[in-house]
Amino acid sequence: MKLIGEVLPRELYDNDLLNDQRQLPASAGLGLDEPSTAYLGRKRGGASALIFEAVAPDGYSGKIRLLLAVAADGTLLGVRVTQHKETPGLGDYIDPRKDKNKERPWITQFNDLSLTTVSGREWAVRKDRGRFDSLAGATVTPRAVIKAVHKALQYVAENRQQLFASPEVPTLPAASPGESK
Repeated sequence: MKLIGEVLPRELYDNDLLNDQRQLPASAGLGLDEPSTAYLGRKRGGASALIFEAVAPDGYSGKIRLLLAVAADGTLLGVRVTQHKETPGLGDYIDPRKDKNKERPWITQFNDLSLTTVSGREWAVRKDRGRFDSLAGATVTPRAVIKAVHKALQYVAENRQQLFASPEVPTLPAASPGESK
C-alpha cells in the first residue's frame, strides 16, 4: 500500500483497493510474460483509477519493473520503478530513492500526462527529439522506461472499457411496510 500511495493519491479513491482486483493476461503491451493483478480505485462507487504493473524489457541491465496508476480518463497519475538492475550512479536515477534530485525526481515527469496531451513522437528522450529528460551518457534506461510507459497507456486506452467496468451491483429488495429503508 505504501508503493500504491506513491502513484495514487488517497483522495482519488474510497474503496478497499486490495479487494477490488482485475486479472490481466500476459501482454506484450505491458511487457508481461505472465498474468498479473490490477487494482481498481473507486470514488463514490465509480471507477477512478487503475493500478497495475508493466515491464520495460529493454533496460541497460535487463528488465525494469514498473507500477503505474492511470485515471479513468487516461491521465497518468504516477509511475514508480519497483525493480531494476541498472548501473548504480548512472541509470538508477529512475528510482526516486536513488535520484539525486529529491525535489523533482526524474520519474515524476510522467505525472498528469496522457495520450491526448503528449503526441506519439514526443514519447522519447530529448536527445531523440522527445519531451523527456535524461542524464548525459545514460539514455538506454530512460528510453526503456518511456517506451514501456507509453505502451502501457496505449494498452489502457485500447482496453479501457474492460479495465474500468464495474461489476454488476445487486439491487436491494424494497423494504416491506413497517421496515425502515
